[in-house]
Amino acid sequence: MRLIAEDLACRRSGRRIFAGLSFTLEAGEALTVTGRNGAGKSSLLAILAGRLRPEAGRLAAEDVGERTIPECLHVVGHRDGLKGALTAEENLIFARDLLGDADLEPRAALARLGLAHAAGLPVAYLSAGQRRRVALARLLVCRRPLWLLDEPTAALDVASQAALAGLMRGHLAGGGLVIAATHQALGLENARELSVEAFRTARAETAADPFAESV
Repeated sequence: MRLIAEDLACRRSGRRIFAGLSFTLEAGEALTVTGRNGAGKSSLLAILAGRLRPEAGRLAAEDVGERTIPECLHVVGHRDGLKGALTAEENLIFARDLLGDADLEPRAALARLGLAHAAGLPVAYLSAGQRRRVALARLLVCRRPLWLLDEPTAALDVASQAALAGLMRGHLAGGGLVIAATHQALGLENARELSVEAFRTARAETAADPFAESV
């Protein structure tokens, strides 16, 4: 898969967040999206995921057949998107059955994140870090070439961060793509960096609300 973004612009609540943002990502490449809170990191990922319409610009994917870009990706955002009443394994089974194109079995995916012992526990009983790892395990139960990760290391301890870095490196080695919005290093030595700050307009700078939630 090859992902192309050309001259993307984003407007939220009447305020232009960024404009003229472009990049191309080839198979096996990672892109870290950086910038202060409110700069537009999460908004960019929402545009890439098809959850937010850009004000301007174009997105295209090559070598994906007849699939749309949203059909080619996984998203792990600020919210884990898990059902608390279901067990960790049941949450992954649900994701696999919904998305199709199964890859690792749910228990094997949990084991890769150090959660084999929690497979039968309701997610509501798990710690924040454990829930985060269950959400990340969804990346492994279905094949998707593009991973969109929003602050993926949130609530993870050092060992879990290292495990995540290993998963991302394996995905890239297999020709996958990773785009991660982050405030810290992810352990991907060859990742390119895209600073959303470079695409903020003067109007966005003067209108920015320092107390606004991350966009």
